[in-house]
Amino acid sequence: QVQLVESGRGLVQAGGSLRLSCAASGRTFSTYAMGWFRQAAGKEREFVGAITWNSGRTSYADSVKGRFTISRDSAKNTMYLQMNSLKPEDTAVYYCASKSKYTGNSRTGYDYWGQGTQVTVSS
Repeated sequence: QVQLVESGRGLVQAGGSLRLSCAASGRTFSTYAMGWFRQAAGKEREFVGAITWNSGRTSYADSVKGRFTISRDSAKNTMYLQMNSLKPEDTAVYYCASKSKYTGNSRTGYDYWGQGTQVTVSS
């Protein structure tokens, strides 16, 4: 089992920045990749980005590419999401997730999920 805890929720103005953290505990040695997802009110959950744990290779949704950056600190078993140039449409509950196997698709196959953290961007 892997436990994931997000932190860094906040209310920011459009154009501002915010950094989310996702701390993993438990069987973290089996982590292949971690990802960020978000769900806005009344909408389906969508992929934001992901990072392969060993290589540090990242991938992003087109909607956040160039504005968001995912990184990780292996020693702390923590993943980060740096969000810059935030827009009101970025408002959502943000979830981190992890998976232990390569699935060929960075958007799918996640085994464990955090509880989510709210990000609100005002216009």
